[in-house]
Amino acid sequence: MIYTVTFNPAIDYVVQVDDLTIGEVNRTTYEQMYYGGKGINVSTVLRNLDIDSIALGFVAGFTGSTMEKGVKEQGVTADFIRLEEGMTRINVKIKSGKETEINGQGPTITPTALEELFEKINKISDGDILVLAGSIPTTMPDDIYENIMARVESKQVKVVVDATKDLLMNVLKFHPFLIKPNNHELGEMFGVTLKTDEEITYYAKELQKKGAQNVLISMAGEGAILIDERGKFYKIGVPKGKVLNSVGAGDSMVAGFIAGYLRWSDYGMALRLGTAAGSATAFSKGLASGEFVQELLAEI
Repeated sequence: MIYTVTFNPAIDYVVQVDDLTIGEVNRTTYEQMYYGGKGINVSTVLRNLDIDSIALGFVAGFTGSTMEKGVKEQGVTADFIRLEEGMTRINVKIKSGKETEINGQGPTITPTALEELFEKINKISDGDILVLAGSIPTTMPDDIYENIMARVESKQVKVVVDATKDLLMNVLKFHPFLIKPNNHELGEMFGVTLKTDEEITYYAKELQKKGAQNVLISMAGEGAILIDERGKFYKIGVPKGKVLNSVGAGDSMVAGFIAGYLRWSDYGMALRLGTAAGSATAFSKGLASGEFVQELLAEI
């Protein structure tokens, strides 16, 4: 089974405002609600690719109830922990020329609720896949990812980590199966600006030296680079299309990579499907549909 963890799920309220004017009343020309957070996005795209997973995380308040209902309607099996206080956050995404985001804080996760999550993590078995994605709330310990990975270290569990900076660097000692920083995040981790494939490859291999097995570097419109566990280099471009949405494209790439690896046991094909899934989301108003992913896969 695949498990995804989202510490701070969100209802994304996406609105289109043709000409946003600060300080005035603005009216939308399009609006839509999406139920996600990075791990939930991975679970949703996996479901669209006909692969089951269980989404773990925390919800609270009436918005938490709406989140549970929305995720279920997306076909995702969730095993959320309900918090007694606060509310699941709402993120407002305003599309008007440039994208503007207003992200909510989310509820406080108590030590008791965190122990409930650990109990669920402890039940993960050999052969399972665990996806840890995104930042963590400020109310949580900084070493939460390390704590989780330590709990499955003795098991044959493939851990995928999509995080940045110290949150990612500190878990490399646990030898995650896959990490997916983008090229800018990779440079930030080493205090450099990366301009060439050779520079990106060099620092990707530095992450491998620190413990990562497979390093996938997304580069937006420039495609992606993968250094697999054997040290093999892959580079792939992206299909042609109009970018409509930046939310969830990286999560979709992670989902596609996992789906491709499970389907073909081949890193090259996993990279192709991951790129197709990420592009399908970028070219859609919401997360990638399975049909669109397959359509783009044929073009790559």
